[in-house]
Amino acid sequence: AASTKPLILSILSHGENYGYQIIKEVERLTEGELQWTDAMLYPVLKRMEAEDLVSSQWVKLENGRKRKYFQITSAGTDLLAAERKQWIRVNRVFLYLWGMDRLDPILAK
Repeated sequence: AASTKPLILSILSHGENYGYQIIKEVERLTEGELQWTDAMLYPVLKRMEAEDLVSSQWVKLENGRKRKYFQITSAGTDLLAAERKQWIRVNRVFLYLWGMDRLDPILAK
C-alpha cells in the first residue's frame, strides 16, 4: 500500500496513461509480482486527483468510446521527488543491514 502512490506517480512522470495501461505497466515492471485490479486502482486515482497529484481528461477514441487519461501535476511531481528521496534512504538502510551496501559505492553514500 505504501508503494501505490509513488508507483503511479513514477509511471505518470513518463507520460499520461489510462487505468488499464497503468495496471499492465505495474505488472510488467514487477514481473507479475504485483497484479492490480480496476477496483484497487481507480479509487486511488480518484483520491490522488482530489489531492491534486494527478489530473485527468476524457479522450474520445476512433471507435467512439471514451478513455480517461491521467497526468501527473506539479504537486504530484513535487511529492514524487520527496517520495523518491525517502525510498532511496530506506533502500540504503536495508542494503546496509543486509550487508549489500558494498556492492555499489554510489548506494553506500
